[in-house]
Amino acid sequence: MIFTNSKSSNFKAEFEELLGRGRMDMEHVSAIVANIISEIRSNKNQALKEHIAKFDKWTPESDDELRISTESMEKAYKNLDKKLKSALHLSYDRIKIYHEKQKPRSWFDDEPNGTILGQRVTPVDSAGLYIPGGKAAYPSSLLMNVIPAQVAGVENIVVCTPTPNNEPNELLLAACHLCGVSQVYKVGGASAIAAMAYGTQTIPKVDVITGPGNIFVATAKKMVFGDVNIDMIAGPSEIGILADNSANPSHMAIDMLSQAEHDEMASSILITPSQKLADEVKIEIENWLKKLPREAIARKSIEERGAIIVAADMEEAITLMNQIAPEHLEVATMSPFELLPLIKHAGAIFLGHNTPEAIGDYVAGPNHTLPTGGTAKFYSPLGVENFMKKTSIISFSQRAINEIGEECALIANIEGLTAHEQSVRVRLKK
Repeated sequence: MIFTNSKSSNFKAEFEELLGRGRMDMEHVSAIVANIISEIRSNKNQALKEHIAKFDKWTPESDDELRISTESMEKAYKNLDKKLKSALHLSYDRIKIYHEKQKPRSWFDDEPNGTILGQRVTPVDSAGLYIPGGKAAYPSSLLMNVIPAQVAGVENIVVCTPTPNNEPNELLLAACHLCGVSQVYKVGGASAIAAMAYGTQTIPKVDVITGPGNIFVATAKKMVFGDVNIDMIAGPSEIGILADNSANPSHMAIDMLSQAEHDEMASSILITPSQKLADEVKIEIENWLKKLPREAIARKSIEERGAIIVAADMEEAITLMNQIAPEHLEVATMSPFELLPLIKHAGAIFLGHNTPEAIGDYVAGPNHTLPTGGTAKFYSPLGVENFMKKTSIISFSQRAINEIGEECALIANIEGLTAHEQSVRVRLKK
């Protein structure tokens, strides 16, 4: 773990290392992924079956076996523990309410001269959602991807998830039933991205692909972008924490570990002006690590990609955090809302001592699919707009084209586009 002070002689180099945390070496997998995509485009279902046999250790005997039945999803839902079922419903309802407020509206503007300008917002026809699967499947990720697509009005929703040894995750199946999803396929990795991007005999081609995944999934999404739209290129999970001396060091430690337990590549970064808090959090991290079932993963993450930085003051702490632009940002200070206007870049901001990042993962309502690796400087969280597109609306009356048509024709003439110019002039009335 980087444990440093912003005044340290090594700080610049150490901070540069943190800024580069999100770099994924796609180059070393790009040839593999390109070959997978090529095979899916050429051989479709046959290639899918071969890839499943290779990566998931089972071989579908028919095309039908690629698809998970709605009956098995309903059965998984009915077998859910009552309290867990209630928790999933709570999560579903809160996520839906939040995303319904995001939905953009069409608009039209009438000008006195008869010009009508506007914007029409419509959903894409189809969306492909990639959900990591197997024994470590996350039903919350399904909710976070399906619900905004449904709110947007997408008619055709396709879900792909890996099923190692042909064993679908029961919680994921139950979440599919809860969401009313009927097209779910046992395909993972780059193969799934390619199948949704280009279509096979069984899996339909979609217009947009969303969802998290490993470096092979991220690389595949990058490669198919342009043939379909994608949400973002997401890397390992991360958390940034801004804290002052009012923060509880034990809380800060477990919040950092809540990201570290995801995988060894996750990043957990605390920046505080309090040396006392920094020292205490370091001790608490070790205390908590010994209690975690995923200690080995969390320990490696903290040791290799964790950091505690003591800043000169909170202003400097915020400046540093804005450069990091974390996926999740907790503000654990006495007056967190006073700092909010100073924070420019973060995927999601969690304000106050009682708002751990985990509450946003499951039940708060906002989407947990967030930009990582500093891309919060230009990417937004997954939302309803990812499943919609805008169309410009333009209508000119005779009066309107007479008023500004001459200027339009002049610009077309300057650009040397004679047909453009004349298509306007023939409509002008002297």
